[in-house]
Amino acid sequence: MPRFQLYIDGAFVDAAEAFESLDPATGTAWALMPAAGEAEINRAVEAADRAFHDPAWAGLTATQRGKLLMKLGDLVAQHAGRLAELETRDTGKIIRETRAQIGYVADYYRYFGGLADKIEGAHLPIDKPDMEVFLRREPIGVVAAIVPWNSQLFLSAVKLGPALAAGCTVVLKASEDGPAPLLEFARLIDAAGFPKGVVNIVTGFGEPAGRALTSHPKVARVAFTGGPATARQVVRNTAENLAHVTLELGGKSPVLVFADADLDSVSNAIIAGIFAATGQSCVAGSRLYVERPAHDRLVAILASKAAKIRIGDPQDEATEMGPLATARQRAHIEDNLARSVAAGARVMCGGGRPVGREAGWFFAPTIVSAADNTVPCVAEELFGPVLSVLSFDSEEEAIALANDTRFGLASGVFTTSLTRAHRVTRRLRAGIVWVNTYRAVSPIVPFGGYGQSGLGREGGSESVRDYTRTKSVWIRTSDDPVPDPFVMR
Repeated sequence: MPRFQLYIDGAFVDAAEAFESLDPATGTAWALMPAAGEAEINRAVEAADRAFHDPAWAGLTATQRGKLLMKLGDLVAQHAGRLAELETRDTGKIIRETRAQIGYVADYYRYFGGLADKIEGAHLPIDKPDMEVFLRREPIGVVAAIVPWNSQLFLSAVKLGPALAAGCTVVLKASEDGPAPLLEFARLIDAAGFPKGVVNIVTGFGEPAGRALTSHPKVARVAFTGGPATARQVVRNTAENLAHVTLELGGKSPVLVFADADLDSVSNAIIAGIFAATGQSCVAGSRLYVERPAHDRLVAILASKAAKIRIGDPQDEATEMGPLATARQRAHIEDNLARSVAAGARVMCGGGRPVGREAGWFFAPTIVSAADNTVPCVAEELFGPVLSVLSFDSEEEAIALANDTRFGLASGVFTTSLTRAHRVTRRLRAGIVWVNTYRAVSPIVPFGGYGQSGLGREGGSESVRDYTRTKSVWIRTSDDPVPDPFVMR
């Protein structure tokens, strides 16, 4: 089996322990992955700390840092095929999506590369005539970036890109589920010419690797994407080092469809929002609220299209939906659906393992009719291809249902009424609102959530500033004697 290595201080190294990575399409081991322990994590953070102060990195101009990021973007584009094959093999995500998504990730590094020399300070119109005061923005230090297995190269780019543009150094921890593409991505960091130790890439389990990384005294910032339970532990860990924290935690995103919408067009967007990537997306539109006059027709269209989705080998270009990434995720979905049916939910299509796909962790596209938001499949994040459908009678009711959740990452609104679109958009408690579309991203646009969906924003020009500290510089311009030293100026 292929054996992957950690990337620490500019070198590829083995960990003291290793574990087998399983192919979700077959359920069999295909590669050996390194399991970083406390010793390897400490080496990675120490390397990042040395690099942060080394003139080889700290002495570069912002423009030079930007050029390195530009080169990294070009390398990602050149090697997108290889990275996509590894991501598909290790996570089960279909090759059509991984290839397209990774190709677009290159633009994120180019975007942040262009921002590197746009990080500006300020001159303050101070109220003291013998003083000049200006603000400098300086890199915050060593960053711990932690990403899950889904869309990992994209989720890494929105952390690495702004961190490196700002002049920080990074220890990037890949999930123990499907880490192959990020460990391979380390070769591109090396080829781009970043000084050793600026980027270190590790993988391993939450205990001890995640704990050791997020609580390390030399880590100044933690950028985490994952689940709320792990996020709470991350926050507890940072009580040790008082690191700044950004959390992106997924959600239970509502999609509101009004009766005036074009249902045929809407159905494609809904299919994309819940069944693309086998529903394993932070922004999956898993709660569908349909105005009552359109409910039955839209559900019929969706059920017909869901039944025709091609399920199969994720490496096959014709496949439209692959397996779930882990066996435990499928078990979680099956348990939730059983509890939902017991609570009165009705499975309209799917609901189990597809016929002919006994090997691997496949689950059929599923649509469930639910009475209210208390049904488990409506209330809990499933992270799988399960769409819960409910009806509403008024705009007020639709907004109330959509906001009746502890999450708030994404949402969708489908209507031909411009005035309604603006009204509803203002009132939805979500960090992203898509109107008459769904699941669109861009490096230019920030994303993040409300409530249990996280803290802070990633992407966009402002994200670079989040990896900096402000330094106030006071310069006295008078040659006169210093005034009374016992009175504050």
